[in-house]
Amino acid sequence: MSEKGKKATSTELIHHPYHPPAGFESPVVGVHKASTVFFPNVAALRSHHWLSKSGYTYGLHGTPTTFTLEARLATLEGARHVMLAPSGLSALGVVNMTVLRSGDTVLLPDNVYNPSKELARHELAAWGIAHRLYDAMQPETLRAALSPEVKLVWLEAPGSVTLEFPDLPTLVRIVRETAPQATIAFDSTWSAGLAFCAFDFGVDVTIHALTKYPSGGGDMLMGSIACRDDALYERLAMTHSRLGLGVGANDVEAVLRALPTLPLRYAAQDASARRIAEWALTQSPTVRRVLHPAMPDSPGHSHWAAIARAAAGLLTLEFDPAISAERVDAFVDGLGLFRIGWSWGGPVSLAVPYQSKRLRQLGAGYEGVIVRLCIGLEATDDLIADLHAGLERLRREV
Repeated sequence: MSEKGKKATSTELIHHPYHPPAGFESPVVGVHKASTVFFPNVAALRSHHWLSKSGYTYGLHGTPTTFTLEARLATLEGARHVMLAPSGLSALGVVNMTVLRSGDTVLLPDNVYNPSKELARHELAAWGIAHRLYDAMQPETLRAALSPEVKLVWLEAPGSVTLEFPDLPTLVRIVRETAPQATIAFDSTWSAGLAFCAFDFGVDVTIHALTKYPSGGGDMLMGSIACRDDALYERLAMTHSRLGLGVGANDVEAVLRALPTLPLRYAAQDASARRIAEWALTQSPTVRRVLHPAMPDSPGHSHWAAIARAAAGLLTLEFDPAISAERVDAFVDGLGLFRIGWSWGGPVSLAVPYQSKRLRQLGAGYEGVIVRLCIGLEATDDLIADLHAGLERLRREV
């Protein structure tokens, strides 16, 4: 029992009067964790609003840590507003749920990130939202797919896995001319805000899987949604709020710690991927084609060269159609430095085989099995030696 006038120890520990002095600053942003946020008085509780990010109301609506990351990502993306999401796919879902209503149609490039197709085929379809595919490398197929019901058009550059690079300015112009009611959304994960800025071509909103290059460690999940228009931001933010989306403060800290090295890591992985792509071009006839936007023979190379400053760390090898899927799987299994796993952008190189004909509904001319290589931060010569040994084993097989 406490003495008269003295609080119990348990109460003192929770309501201790000490506050550390202001003015502390270091290279690392402080980690603020909260669900409950305290207000100094009832008037403040009633007057604070989170949309402007001028104050704090509840953990889901932001802390100094999340506001700092969002501000830095806005600079990276060339945006005015940024919101964080638990993953790149959840960020994509927020855009769909904000813009689309029953009876609307969304257009997707045939080479879009496959989970985006799956979301359209299942959840969006169940809500009465239709979807159509277009060939991003044939802009007139986009024009033909546009109609008054189309309220959202997704763009992606380069295409998922096969890395075709479309003519982004032309695709945006076609949408503006033919379907001005449509919002244009872009997946900026590959460009990472470094290769080019999609807002420069007139898109309305971007999503970014921060899981990839901004994180850089292959150890966490996060996404972002970015835009420049204030009214669109408010619509997106309210959907985001109603869905109750939040991210962990320690994950935010991890991205903040990684951001200063993002340009260095991106440039190193880009340079390594280009060297490996150039080397792989010499591996005919086993390797039929090397898909990488900076390679002159890769689909859409001229479009990439016209707008991009960099090319990320992905490349895809298309094998001779005579080589069976089982042999290509054995090639991937036999690699020593390339691990097998989804995602990319981390320090460890990855390899994943795909059946190319199953990737596309619209014919894209791929015949053989393909292997996507995600280049990490290992020495490039070591990665080439690993691939060379694997291809030699493949050539010796009967």
